[in-house]
Amino acid sequence: MPDTLMNTYARLPVTFERGEGAWLWDTEGKQYIDALCGIAVTGLGHAHPQITQAICEQAGQLMHTTNLFGIKYQQMLGDQLAKLSGMENCFFANSGAEANEAAIKIARLHAHHRGVEDPAIVVTENSFHGRTLATLSATGSRKVQAGFEPLVKGFLRVPYNDLQAIENIAKHHKNVVGVLVEPVQGESGIQIPDADYLSGVRAICDNHQWLMMLDEIQTGMGRSGKWFAFQHFDFLPDIMTLAKGLGNGFPIGVCIARGEAAKTFQPGKHGTTFGGNPLACRTALEVIKVIEQNNLVSRAAELGERLLGGLKANLQSLPQVKQVRGKGLLLAVELNAPCTTLAKEALDNGIVINVTNSNVIRILPPLIISNEEADVIVEKITTVVKNFTP
Repeated sequence: MPDTLMNTYARLPVTFERGEGAWLWDTEGKQYIDALCGIAVTGLGHAHPQITQAICEQAGQLMHTTNLFGIKYQQMLGDQLAKLSGMENCFFANSGAEANEAAIKIARLHAHHRGVEDPAIVVTENSFHGRTLATLSATGSRKVQAGFEPLVKGFLRVPYNDLQAIENIAKHHKNVVGVLVEPVQGESGIQIPDADYLSGVRAICDNHQWLMMLDEIQTGMGRSGKWFAFQHFDFLPDIMTLAKGLGNGFPIGVCIARGEAAKTFQPGKHGTTFGGNPLACRTALEVIKVIEQNNLVSRAAELGERLLGGLKANLQSLPQVKQVRGKGLLLAVELNAPCTTLAKEALDNGIVINVTNSNVIRILPPLIISNEEADVIVEKITTVVKNFTP
């Protein structure tokens, strides 16, 4: 029988049937510990009873109307996110790519309001911002962009973690209106910048009246050990985007802004059919409630230290390991050679991970794991890496 799905994924030979907490079971009944969370999505694990109840209750009440009318839970969610982040206004969408599209549109509209006719946004090499035409154009990966030319213009690329490169752009390009950057790069292998990098970007933006735009789609919602990764530092961005962990698997994204950026959109300038509907927002509100009730933000920081310490103790001295690094529950083991086969070998060993940038094991476990489950993750990854031969 022909496959009716488009050939867009190199799928691994496993189909999961059910999940509970940090564990998954496939259609054959085999059990796995989930150290990937659907790529930083199911931060509260699988089948969380409070999230399940909220979805069921809301689905039985009201799933969707339209943004032409007031949506109670959308307003409540906007209030919560503004309070947690120190930001002001939210635009709700369905995904991270859509949230980033909104951020890009705000920057361009803001520029035109200032009389900048050909605005440019500074982006970084090896970044990932999405797969729509604008967000893949902003993304720093030729693999993502190849074949989709002509790309959307208006992006100036610099190396990640290089403040001088941004300063050089400022000297030679007077049409720059903002910088779009990830606090920790995810797709390129959990790349953690120097301690002064993000604060330095903020200072450059202030000096040149640029918007600082943070893509916190993978780093937000407690994963870094703070609600949002920028909160490890003493500044606020002008725009921040979230998705992934905000809905614990239910599709939702949000672009949050403050100051002039928060006032840029007016009726008719942007919109969405499904974004911010009652079901999505009720689910996200419950996610925030569960995180707060269980102190999962500080717990993520503790778990991150435990996992990082265990992985370093077991792997750092191995000749095939280049580096073990992490920030909260964003962890990576970088090997000295391509290791894409390890995703399959990890499944054989009962653990879900993925390999990104060809040689980096990316580890993104749920915020709800126990100490014992964290140790299981360390043990299983250790086995997989020790058995690896290039």
